[in-house]
Order: sequence, then structure tokens, then C-alpha cells
Amino acid sequence: MKLSNTEYQEYVQRLAQPSPLGKNMALAFLIGGAICTLGQLVQNGWMAAGAGKLEAGTLTSVTMIFLSVLLTGLNLYNKLARFGGAGTLVPITGFANAVASPAIDFKSEGLITGMGAKMFIVAGPVIVYGVAASALYGVILCAFELL
Repeated sequence: MKLSNTEYQEYVQRLAQPSPLGKNMALAFLIGGAICTLGQLVQNGWMAAGAGKLEAGTLTSVTMIFLSVLLTGLNLYNKLARFGGAGTLVPITGFANAVASPAIDFKSEGLITGMGAKMFIVAGPVIVYGVAASALYGVILCAFELL
């Protein structure tokens, strides 16, 4: 049976289950909010331990990255992502997961050709375009300041 692209798309549409959009958005909101709340609690803990606000912010980032990578390594972040969907994409933890996950997946191919080469397969474009966008923003800001 040979189907055209249009016929195949119609076939897939007939068989596809509708997505529970409301439920998915609510779970993403709750999980994302829980991650952010955890981050705030971590920051409050660092400040209670004597760190200043700037140092506590840095320590919180490092702690959240560590927790994300640890949960990724234990395959718990993936389970959380299946439950909370886009809520796990909260920038710092989602980015840490995006770097750690391919590194773990390709570990068997070796440290250089596996982990080293594949580590930034997902996060690499984010870094490239983020740096390019910030450089462009800096140029625009400098141009406006000269005016």
C-alpha cells in the first residue's frame, strides 16, 4: 500500500489521540513552579548559611545544576519530564539536563567521541544562538548609547 504525503498525514490524524492540553499545561505550570520554588528555597538556605545575596545566587545556580545532572544520571529527571512536560524546561535545570542527557547516552562510545562530542548536540545551538543574540544586542546597545 503506497500512500502520498497528504494521505499519510490524514491517516495519522485519524489515529492520533487528542492531547489533553489543559492537563498538560496545568502539570507544566505545577512542575515548573515547584522547580522554581525549590530554587528559591535553596537560595534562602544559602543566605541563611551566611552567603550574601550575590554569592547565594551563584551557589543556587550551581546547586540547581548539580541536582538536575544528578537526577538525569539517576534517570529521575526523565520521569519528571514525562509527568511535568514543559515545566521541566525551566532554564537552568532544563539546560543542565540537555547537556548531561546526551553525554550519558553516548558514554559507551568513549570519553572523546561519545561524551565529549555528543554532550552539546542539543545545547550547542542554544549556546551559539544565545551568544550571537547577546553580541547583536550589545552592538545595538552601544549604537544607541553613541547617539
